[in-house]
Amino acid sequence: MKVLLNTLLICLLLLSHQSNAQTHQLTKLWETDTILRTPESVLVDSKNKRLFVSNIDGAPAEKDGKGFISILSLDGKAINLEWIKGLNAPKGMGIYKNKLFVADLTELVVIDINKAIILQKIPVEGSVFLNDITIDKKGIVFISDTRSLNIYQYDQERVSVTMRNLKRPNGLLINDKDLLILDNGSLLALNLNGQLLQLMEGMDPSTDGIEKVKTDEYLVSAWEGVIYYIHAFKTKEILLDSRKEKKNTADIGYDAKNRILYVPTFYGNKLVAYKLD
Repeated sequence: MKVLLNTLLICLLLLSHQSNAQTHQLTKLWETDTILRTPESVLVDSKNKRLFVSNIDGAPAEKDGKGFISILSLDGKAINLEWIKGLNAPKGMGIYKNKLFVADLTELVVIDINKAIILQKIPVEGSVFLNDITIDKKGIVFISDTRSLNIYQYDQERVSVTMRNLKRPNGLLINDKDLLILDNGSLLALNLNGQLLQLMEGMDPSTDGIEKVKTDEYLVSAWEGVIYYIHAFKTKEILLDSRKEKKNTADIGYDAKNRILYVPTFYGNKLVAYKLD
């Protein structure tokens, strides 16, 4: 009996070890030189095979007019380093019908991509620190504000509040009909009925960007220097941890076709690319 119990115990320990085993990894492909200026967010434009990168180039909460948007190739070469200038502290971005939407502190900036001109700067009343953006199939733009603790939406020339009184909202992603929200180390989902559900917790409180890999599997970054792989909202792997080295991992972009993750290093002034295996 004792031998049988010991055998069962060993089997359980092995199963536990296997369930916690690393199933994915990141392999570094390249990094840019320090050509960027406080890069906060990267957006993959797969259609045109290029990257948009938002550069704060100053304090993250100052209206100083120093911010700009860069265009890089998919292998990190500068196509147009200061493609759009005159912004304040640009962060999250989204594309809808040849327009680039940018969260710029207290304004939603709308850019005509083909003409490379700013079409509108839309004030978001009550905002303090607009951060990330996601856009649904109808063109509704959702914007997080990490300091007012609200989620706003822009629809048919009107700005309204979608959700109030969160803890530290940042990364956003439309997932089918739900809005996924990274909030102070937790992953939440706002459904069509207005219910806010907690899907996962226990990540670094500086959760920043979220990208979908496939159904119910996601990559999540935390600004302090962590990249997570989320499995079915049940388990998470740490793929990268650079907190001790104080290397930031801000609002990530992901090329799903080629399985390449792009990571802006914020104060590191670089963009780093990794292959996801």
